[in-house]
Amino acid sequence: MTSPHIHRRDWITQVSAAASSALVFGGLSSASADEKPRDANSRIGIGAIGLRYQGSVITEKSAAHGDIVALADVDRDILEKANADFGGKSALLEDYRDLLSRDDVDVVMIGTPDHWHSKMVIDACRAGKDVYCEKPLTLTIDEGKKIRDVVRETGRVVQVGSWQRSDSRFRTAVEMVRQGWVGNLQRVDIVLGKNKTGGPFAKQPVPKNLNWDMWQGQTPDVPYIPERSHYTFRWWYEYSGGQMTDWGAHHIDIGQWGAGALPVEIEGTAKMPNVADGYNVAVDYHVRYKLENGVELTVADNGRNGIMFTGDKGRMFVNRGSLDGAPTEKPLPREDFVLYDFDNRERPERAGKLDAIINHMGNFFDCVAARKTPISDIEGQHRSVSTCHLGNISMKLGRKLTWDPKSETFVGDDEANQHLSREQRAGYEVG
Repeated sequence: MTSPHIHRRDWITQVSAAASSALVFGGLSSASADEKPRDANSRIGIGAIGLRYQGSVITEKSAAHGDIVALADVDRDILEKANADFGGKSALLEDYRDLLSRDDVDVVMIGTPDHWHSKMVIDACRAGKDVYCEKPLTLTIDEGKKIRDVVRETGRVVQVGSWQRSDSRFRTAVEMVRQGWVGNLQRVDIVLGKNKTGGPFAKQPVPKNLNWDMWQGQTPDVPYIPERSHYTFRWWYEYSGGQMTDWGAHHIDIGQWGAGALPVEIEGTAKMPNVADGYNVAVDYHVRYKLENGVELTVADNGRNGIMFTGDKGRMFVNRGSLDGAPTEKPLPREDFVLYDFDNRERPERAGKLDAIINHMGNFFDCVAARKTPISDIEGQHRSVSTCHLGNISMKLGRKLTWDPKSETFVGDDEANQHLSREQRAGYEVG
């Protein structure tokens, strides 16, 4: 394998030159006007990057819309298992950039750990691919700004895997709230669940099947600890943001979408672990946001997982098992939904993760064909995960922060603004 530390700036330059110009509508990206919709009879070539559980889920759902032609993962065991699951005919690659360079790959599924999402989305767009990327979209707020610019420049279609937007319960709740079914919205209270604690964990030799150097990507080069990788990566701030960006990329997204406004004040409290070689995300956390429209949004780690919308005429609660509250006693017909204008109403409503992803993936491929903006668009998802990041930053600093959503900077706070980005390891820079 070619060393990942060799700077492939020539490769970036080539794919950048090939990228199409974009049209921008209301701050959201659409595809190039010069690119015609795909022939309905042609087969789409699908490439998948990151094939552990969620990566395999979205790849399996994508197979209804095209042919899986290439797979990439830095863990050879996971790569070979995925290939067997998907028919054993795909090209197998360790370096995702080799997948992006293939002419038979039209769209890309990204199911890697969080710290890789931004770079892979940007590289895929510049390589002329449309992208379905798992949530959370970014590791930092500044990464989201870069992705937004690149999607606009290239005109690619990008769907973020915040599939609750395609779940009938969550979608109905947001539509009802925005249409005034609880009256004037006053509060949004969200419960995500506890972060994991653990450690210290033992350093171990790197497994022969794993390219640990490349797995780490932009993050600091550290000795291999099994608990840093695969599912448990989310309990380390180096790679993720704990429940604030894991469940938060779902629930905070729905809460903020329902409120229809962005944060201007953030006040977070938490206990920060100090365990060498152990999980380091916040413990016993709580965040209070004041939104532009005066709505108070809170995020807690204890209570009933879900989202409570409270207005001056009623309350509504929604989670992955229920939609409750007096306003829900009268159904809202789907034809009265107004918050997304490219609904495919021939697709049946679905609820629950695996079923809702079917609709979410369907919306993505609808948008690829028609060159439209998906329901979990870049601007909306950048703003949602930014709210997650803002909560983590406030918890880390241990104080109240003031945020300007227009400039996307903290007001008069140089220390806080230093947390908008992170130092990136040479050879893996984002952008």
